[in-house]
Amino acid sequence: MKILITEDEPILADELETIVTELGHHVVGVATTLKGALLLAEQSACDLALVDVYLRDGMTGPEIARHLAKSRHAAVIFTTSSPAAYLTDDPDSACGVLVKPLSEQSVKSAIDFVNECLDSGRALHPKPRALQLSPAYADRWKVA
Repeated sequence: MKILITEDEPILADELETIVTELGHHVVGVATTLKGALLLAEQSACDLALVDVYLRDGMTGPEIARHLAKSRHAAVIFTTSSPAAYLTDDPDSACGVLVKPLSEQSVKSAIDFVNECLDSGRALHPKPRALQLSPAYADRWKVA
């Protein structure tokens, strides 16, 4: 998969890039702002984006997610410390949320799960514990 990372903490951005690469996926870029994320989205198609809800320029994650979901048909996983609101505000913009602090295993299992669901159109394995799915995607992928 081609994966876009939006994260304004350099250490976490590097860690996410390493995890994605170790899984055999391609990182299309790392953005730290809304403008940077939208520019990367236009310059390179991505299948999945790991989107930090709060970037340097504020709470831009939902706007990035809506753009990627509608214009680019990319799946989005939010990364945030406060996940509750992001699963109900705009359920079609993001398939789920990973709560910070992120572990290597939680990121790997979430990417693998979403990749599997995108490929098959349904969940073939149980949802990873760390990934909170939006209700729309849980229904779409028939996740119990």
